[in-house]
Amino acid sequence: MRLIVGLGNPGTRYRDTRHNVGFRCVDRMAKGWDIGPWDRRAKAVLGVGTRAGEEIVLAKPRTFMNNSGEGVLYLLARFKAQPEDLLIVYDEMELPLGRLRIRASGSGGGHNGIKSIIAALNSQAFPRLRVGIGHPPPGADPIAHVIGPFSAEESPVMIEAEKRTVEAVDCILETNLDIAMNRFNTAVEPESEQS
Repeated sequence: MRLIVGLGNPGTRYRDTRHNVGFRCVDRMAKGWDIGPWDRRAKAVLGVGTRAGEEIVLAKPRTFMNNSGEGVLYLLARFKAQPEDLLIVYDEMELPLGRLRIRASGSGGGHNGIKSIIAALNSQAFPRLRVGIGHPPPGADPIAHVIGPFSAEESPVMIEAEKRTVEAVDCILETNLDIAMNRFNTAVEPESEQS
């Protein structure tokens, strides 16, 4: 069993924001892997299916980003899973736009959703896949940046990043985390691919 959890904020107000990249990636997995319909529970929206011969749960917590740990605890209890069965997909301001970074564990950095999960689990030992949303322009408010929409120039880069995220998760399911890290953490940044 693998629990693939995309982080974001519920509601139409936040749907197209940078902070909801995790939700968008999980939505793309559900569509591409024909998983659904979504089942709305108190703490999460989820879809159950099979991929690469393994039972998987795609989930989007219904708690807000800062309380992501509450939704993750609910999912672990519901499916009798362990933190190592998780794969958390979320936005990362410290990575260039569209860049992916897979890790087996680690701190929350400045991400409140991951901090909440670490606090809820009392552990940093869970896999995660970060999707770069880039830094705000100099002098801009970081909070406004993460809860703002992608620009017309950024949107195509992010669509490709979402597609690569699905490929990366497929790689994790079909092989293992180390192979996926080697393949996707060293990928050429989108800006360099155009030269």
